[in-house]
Amino acid sequence: MPMAEEADTPLTPAELNVLRKQYLKEGEYVTVQTKFNYAWSLIRSANHKEVEEGVFLLSEIYMSSPERRRECLYYLAIGHYKIGNLSDAKRFNNELLKHEPKNEQALDLGRRIDEKVSREGTIGLAIVGGVVTLGAAIITAIMKRRN
Repeated sequence: MPMAEEADTPLTPAELNVLRKQYLKEGEYVTVQTKFNYAWSLIRSANHKEVEEGVFLLSEIYMSSPERRRECLYYLAIGHYKIGNLSDAKRFNNELLKHEPKNEQALDLGRRIDEKVSREGTIGLAIVGGVVTLGAAIITAIMKRRN
């Protein structure tokens, strides 16, 4: 499994197209490996919709192929991380760490998830603080006008 940085490096359009063509060619008889390869390529995309499609395909594999679950956990965590579903990213990553507590990729991704949660929490608090301040200023202005 690659480190989390590799998931931020999309395949070239030609590479993605090769995997897409194979996936479509196999149609309703697509093998789990072909579906996984295509989902993996979509997870690496910079396109939000493609990442969502990759998460969907990996979820199908996770549910239908128990022997591939561990392999899917990491990429499901990365996909959810990339589309901003941080609670799902953390849930899948933690599940992988239950089975492989020393997995360097999962540990690295766990740190990234925690940093993003912390950063977004700080931004959220700043926004709420700004809204409260604005609301207080409006109420003060209204009260001064009335007096």
